[in-house]
Amino acid sequence: MTVQTRASDLVPVGEALPRWDLSDLYASREDPAIERDLETARGLVAELGKLKGALIGARGQPERLALLLNQAIGLYERSTNLILHGAAYASLAASVARDDAGWAKFEADLRARHAALGAETLFLTLEINQLDEWEIEAAMRANADAARWRPWLRRVRLTREHELAPDLERLLVDRGPAVANWSRLYDETLARLRAEVEGEALTLSEALNRLSDPDPARREAAAHGLSAALAEVAPVQALALNTLAFEKQVEDRWRRYATPVASRHIANEVDAEAVDALEAAVVDAYPRLSHRYYALKAKLLGLPALNYWDRNAPVAPGEPRRYDWSQARSLVLDAFGELAPGFADRARLMLDRPWVDAEPRPGKTSGAFSHPVAADKHPYVLLNYMGERRDVLTLAHELGHAVHQQLAQPIGTLLGDTPLTLAETASIFGEGLVFERLLEEATGEERRALLAGRIEDGLNTVVRQISFHRFETQFHARRAQGELSPDELGALWMDVMGESLGPGVRLSEGYAPYWAYVSHFVHAPFYVYAYAFGDLLVSALMEARRKDPDGFAPLYEQLLAAGGTKTYVEALQPFGLDPREKSFWAGAARGWSASWRSSSERWGRADTPPSPSGDVFHRHRV
Repeated sequence: MTVQTRASDLVPVGEALPRWDLSDLYASREDPAIERDLETARGLVAELGKLKGALIGARGQPERLALLLNQAIGLYERSTNLILHGAAYASLAASVARDDAGWAKFEADLRARHAALGAETLFLTLEINQLDEWEIEAAMRANADAARWRPWLRRVRLTREHELAPDLERLLVDRGPAVANWSRLYDETLARLRAEVEGEALTLSEALNRLSDPDPARREAAAHGLSAALAEVAPVQALALNTLAFEKQVEDRWRRYATPVASRHIANEVDAEAVDALEAAVVDAYPRLSHRYYALKAKLLGLPALNYWDRNAPVAPGEPRRYDWSQARSLVLDAFGELAPGFADRARLMLDRPWVDAEPRPGKTSGAFSHPVAADKHPYVLLNYMGERRDVLTLAHELGHAVHQQLAQPIGTLLGDTPLTLAETASIFGEGLVFERLLEEATGEERRALLAGRIEDGLNTVVRQISFHRFETQFHARRAQGELSPDELGALWMDVMGESLGPGVRLSEGYAPYWAYVSHFVHAPFYVYAYAFGDLLVSALMEARRKDPDGFAPLYEQLLAAGGTKTYVEALQPFGLDPREKSFWAGAARGWSASWRSSSERWGRADTPPSPSGDVFHRHRV
């Protein structure tokens, strides 16, 4: 017999947490506006279809080509917006009801209809990529209206050499919804997961949260319960992961991508050399960062080594400080306001309106995200708020995304779409602002706990995400030789995690199936390095802000408002940053290490973790 999780394990008793209202999109899945919007989108796509072949026919006529490009891309964006409205509604509604078969069917059926519409627009990008560079540039010079699309055209043409014949491109789009069902299976399996822990049935979010409990016995019980639950679902998760990896291998082979990560680099508009330099710098820093920290933490806790369930344990007995929703809201808004009033205003709009869903509950997707919908609609934020310091920072993280998405709205959906390497900058910067506020308001032992938590947050954002990236890289390399069983995935996970955590953390066999809850491996292969990329960029941006607080805010707002119109190199030039060089990342890692030493000195004794006071589990971003 099982019982529900106690309210005290989640948020302060009596605390009311918001649920979103999606009626700004549609009233229900039976809303006739869904069909009306689909019909309007279908009409726009048909209008666009009349231009098929026109771009090629306008070669040698820059003025005419410019007019046709502006017309065609405008129609494409308008139809895309309507499709995104429906897609966002289905995805958002299903994300809080993963145990509802009705929503699952609605989302899958709508995805298939959207794919059919999208397939009719494929000719546009294919024709654009048949044009020569000089032809497009001549058209851009001939018409200012057309020239505004230059950044989007640049991104479209990045995949030029990897495009297939039109019929093959159509085939991939048509079968996309069926392939996506493997991700759906993965998500629904995690949503149904229940970890049996001391007579309770904990959801994934609740079980992960329990790993930060001050009581070592409760942490261990949660770890064992979650391990058993993940081991039970591991065959399903392994099948989904293996199948999607095989699908990717086939497509990558046809598209002539040299490596499994190459398509992600192109989507992010980032040089492979920059990511390799980032990875190398972080791995080189493992011994002096994560290995060193966890060995010191084990010593502080009186252990020869940390058990894996102690890795994010509080460093002191007693309950860590909890924050009710109104406190979290005030902390975030005050911190954002110190950067610039406009940042706080945009975040306040999200919180004042029913655009945030914070209440943890069965059937709801674990983790957190900010969904941008389209440029003509506001974003929505999901999180599972449990009243801890980490949850306050997660709120800041997602509202950072939401502010970024709002700032980029005026330039439209296509131009506002931001590569992940810059998209994560705004969110991590938001966390940094709120941490500074938390630290300013803390006193005594609480201040020491915050500094310890900051170190662990940095390890989880930089070191852990790079280890995830290395796990993916090795998995995809081995998958090319055949499927990996759950046990083989577990062994690979243990090897890579052991490398990053060092001898200060004991990874017993129960940790082996924990790969099975990292949903980014399924939804967005090789996404995770963007977190480390963003975190180290933010370290540099925070330093720029400290040097010139008044001059920083306008430049930062311009960076966010530019959306995807600038490459990451162009976007960072005003700050004097060049992440293409290994020295930049090595310097960032050294700066992070120096920050640790500074924190240690603020604890009262250099090179020593904080004295007992409390910390919370960093709920991994993936």
